[in-house]
Amino acid sequence: MFKKMQVTLPALLIGTSVLLGACGAEKEPAAVQEPVKQEQPAAAADLNGVVDEYRKFVIAQSDDFVKATEAFTQAVKAGDIEKAKTLYAPSRMYFERIEPIAESLGDFDPWIDARENDVPDNEWRGFHKLEKALWVDNSVKGQEAVADQLLQDVKLLRVKVESVEIDANLLVTGAVELLNEVSSTKVTGEEERYSHTDLYDFAANVEGAQEIFKVIRPQLEKKDAALATEIDKQFTALEDALAPYRKGDGYVLYTELSKEQTTKLSQAVDALAEPLSQMGTVLEG
Repeated sequence: MFKKMQVTLPALLIGTSVLLGACGAEKEPAAVQEPVKQEQPAAAADLNGVVDEYRKFVIAQSDDFVKATEAFTQAVKAGDIEKAKTLYAPSRMYFERIEPIAESLGDFDPWIDARENDVPDNEWRGFHKLEKALWVDNSVKGQEAVADQLLQDVKLLRVKVESVEIDANLLVTGAVELLNEVSSTKVTGEEERYSHTDLYDFAANVEGAQEIFKVIRPQLEKKDAALATEIDKQFTALEDALAPYRKGDGYVLYTELSKEQTTKLSQAVDALAEPLSQMGTVLEG
């Protein structure tokens, strides 16, 4: 999401228990914290070896993001509302998996992912503007330029990720940032306020965090094998908590979940966030 949280390891910014209200309730976007200068971890030399592996993942996701967005925007421009609705949430998952990278590249996050009121009305564009047209207006008439701009932005993002600087600190904090995304906008039902497809974003954020952990794990195991095992355990628990809400290749609407069910998801996110936030300190040691 557009409102990015700054993270200084090992600080943990997760606090889903206080964010949970009525399912699907809208909130004012949280204030952006002032950037905090972060030092390169002492283990940077060790982590540099996994950066290239993670970059391959980011590039592959970006390639698929372009293809999925092209199909989605073609449906919008063709006026095929039902097809566009079907393609909307799956196409966004590629972006949600690599969101920390997109956020590090300047304006791509607000261009692609800003919600209404995140930016001035005359600057609002991207997925959520089309989401409102599809689910609220039930019409995409006049949205051709928005669709074209979205595809152009996504293609430009693909170009930029080829050479984006990914340092060890960004890699380590990225996983925690993705869980912050889950707790601040996905668990609350705030992200997809019109389509209620929040669980697609939820799952993609978790998958993105898991990919970062996957490439970092060999270094983490050298320093704290027990922590690596605990993080694995909590990823599995979170996946199990999300599994009942799968529907075909996707997920049920967020509005179908009860408050008790969203609370359980929140607890699973918190249980993963606690050990995951320790990675930076361990790798620095």
